[in-house]
Amino acid sequence: MLGHHRLQATAVLQHLGSYLLDLLFPPHCVACQRPGHWFCHACAQDVRPVPQPVCQYCGSPLGIDIAEHGQICRRCRQVAAHPLRVVRAATLHSGPMRLAIHALKYEGRVELAQNLARYLHAVVLEEAPWPAIMDGVDGIVPVPLHAERMSERGYNQAWLLADSFAGSVAVPILDEVLVRVKGTRSQVGLAAQDRSENVKRAFQAVPEQVQEKTLLLVDDVYTTGATMTACAVALRQAGARDVFGLALARPDRHEQM
Repeated sequence: MLGHHRLQATAVLQHLGSYLLDLLFPPHCVACQRPGHWFCHACAQDVRPVPQPVCQYCGSPLGIDIAEHGQICRRCRQVAAHPLRVVRAATLHSGPMRLAIHALKYEGRVELAQNLARYLHAVVLEEAPWPAIMDGVDGIVPVPLHAERMSERGYNQAWLLADSFAGSVAVPILDEVLVRVKGTRSQVGLAAQDRSENVKRAFQAVPEQVQEKTLLLVDDVYTTGATMTACAVALRQAGARDVFGLALARPDRHEQM
C-alpha cells in the first residue's frame, strides 16, 4: 500500500512539473494544436455522445435492434448473470476524445484528467437512472493497474479521472480496495473472448473494505467490458452489495466496421 501512495505522489509531482513547464511553454490542444489549452473549447464541443437508446446493462447503442428485442443488446441477452448492474460510457472514443485519452494515457498529459472527468459528471447528473444510482453509491473505485505497469507509466489514468470525478460528486474514492494481482498483456487488438481470458482472476478485492457496499467502478475506455467485469466479479466475491460501471468513452462501432 505504501508503494501505491508513493506512485500517486509521483503523479502529483509530475503534475506540478508539467504546470511549471506550461508557464515556460504554453499548452497547445492535444487534438487540434490550437494554443492556450490542452483541450480547447472547440474540440470539447466536438466530442460525440453515445447514441441513444442503449442496452440497459452494458450501455452499448442499440440502433434498430431495439425494435426486435427491447432494451437489451444481443450479447447481454446471452449472459445469465451480470456482475455489473449498469454500465455507461460518457462519450464515443473517436475524434478529439480519442486523441485526448491517448494524451492522458500515454503522453503524460495528466492535466487533462480534470477536464475529461466533467463528461463523467454530466452523465450522472443528466442521464437516467444515474441520479438515483449515485444516491446509493458508497465509494468510487478506479480500475487499477498492475504494479509493474504503474511503475512504468508513473500514474494510473483511471485513478486520475476517478479522483476528479469523486470530488465533483462528493463521494469518497476507494483506491485501495481493489488490486490488480496478475500482470496481463495489453487488451488492444484482442477479440472479446481473448480479452476475458486475459483478465480472468487478475483482480482481488479487500473484503473488510467492500462488504455490503455499493460501488462505482471508473475507467477510461470500455470496449468489450472484460476488464470492468473482472473487477466487478472480484468485488462481488469479496462481499460488495452492488457494482456499477462508468467509463469516459466506448468505441464507435461504425469506426470498427
